[in-house]
Amino acid sequence: MAPAAMRTAAQSIAGAKPVSYWLDDPARPEALPALTGDERTDLLVIGGGYSGLWTALIAKERDPDRDVVLIEGHEVGWAASGRNGGFCAASLTHGLANGVERWPDEIAELEELGERNLDAIEAAAARYSIDCEFERTGEIDVATEPHQLEELREWHQEIQRLGITGVDFLDRDALRAEVDSPTFLGGLWDRRGVAMLHPAKLAWGLKRACRELGVRIYENTRGLDLVRSGPGMAVRTPYGRVFARRVALGTNIFPSLVKRVRPYTVPVYDYALMTEPLTPGQLESIGWKGRQGLGDSANQFHYFRLSADNRILWGGYDAIYPYGGRLSADLDQRPETFLKLAEQFFECFPQLSGLNFSHAWGGAIDTCSRFTAFFGTAHQGRVAYAAGYTGLGVGSTRFGADVMLDLLDGEETERTRLEMVRSKPMPFPPEPFAWAGIEITKRSLARADANGGHRNLWLKTMDKLGLGFDS
Repeated sequence: MAPAAMRTAAQSIAGAKPVSYWLDDPARPEALPALTGDERTDLLVIGGGYSGLWTALIAKERDPDRDVVLIEGHEVGWAASGRNGGFCAASLTHGLANGVERWPDEIAELEELGERNLDAIEAAAARYSIDCEFERTGEIDVATEPHQLEELREWHQEIQRLGITGVDFLDRDALRAEVDSPTFLGGLWDRRGVAMLHPAKLAWGLKRACRELGVRIYENTRGLDLVRSGPGMAVRTPYGRVFARRVALGTNIFPSLVKRVRPYTVPVYDYALMTEPLTPGQLESIGWKGRQGLGDSANQFHYFRLSADNRILWGGYDAIYPYGGRLSADLDQRPETFLKLAEQFFECFPQLSGLNFSHAWGGAIDTCSRFTAFFGTAHQGRVAYAAGYTGLGVGSTRFGADVMLDLLDGEETERTRLEMVRSKPMPFPPEPFAWAGIEITKRSLARADANGGHRNLWLKTMDKLGLGFDS
């Protein structure tokens, strides 16, 4: 990029607040008190993101007499649930292509379960009056290079062969009539399979709904260790203990209290920018009347969408794995990534030159080698866990909550019979091999993007092994 353009990009982020736009909201509720002393309960849920919140809520819906406690190490919705792009997808498999590749015999059932899950999220938002700005506008996968356009065209033909409806191929003119960027060559529009929402308001609304159903929630209460205690489990916290018959772990990227689960996930830091609200003229210059979510088709991809007040969220591209899987608030800010994202934003939408960004933030995603959640139990079925959502947890965490509760109840259901639920991904190797492998993969993916999508021997080998790295 020319120096003048770089200066323009730098100026656009100079005043951005270093905090998630979603969390920087006057509607953010006050934190609840931490747990002090001992609690006893039927079900303890650890983690106050979507995974834990849905588990607590559905547990009470299934059995209103079940006593449920939820503990959260910081505040509800503070981590990935309050920092994501707000894309709520029906897919349980990190996209249809990943599902077809891994579970071809189950894909029809997985797609149906995913559609029902998204419907259930929409219904819950209405039932509990959760004003999370839910808009079922769909998502468009955008081609910005000729090879991507050809791949999307071929994939659309495969979708039709599979009998899946509601996905339309858009040529260049049809796409630019929806959203106008000189970089767009065509796209695939999934009209019903993705909704846009305000992610933090969803978390806060679920928190309120849980409390209304009788769930006792303690914030700023970390689960420090998990041990057997008579017929149940005991969890130590900084100021007390919880004794529970059953425990559901929704800690995702944070180190699991079941230590053998830890090698299956690594943290990937993802970053996003949010613009100031667009003026009517600026919005007119890009169209976007359908308010769809968008994502480009590169390996190093961007995701972007409109907020309720017509800001553009622009995120993705860089996926940063810190050596050793280190988690630190210092990694939430990465100026070099923000500058790169700003430059790429104005390449996509040059007609918005002069627009500034109001917020710039990052956060960790729990990534696993198959890109989609895995499940299991420990301590002879007293503990259940779900993790590895790899960036598509806004919707699929509700499905994961159902799975955890099925497992804890010892029930065989349409969910627990799935190979996706019964199998595990390949664990990541120890350091320094994890870092080296991820770095080689990232560089290979960048080369593929720059070389017409051609995948080198490393990526082809990873494909054959069913392994990958994504955010």
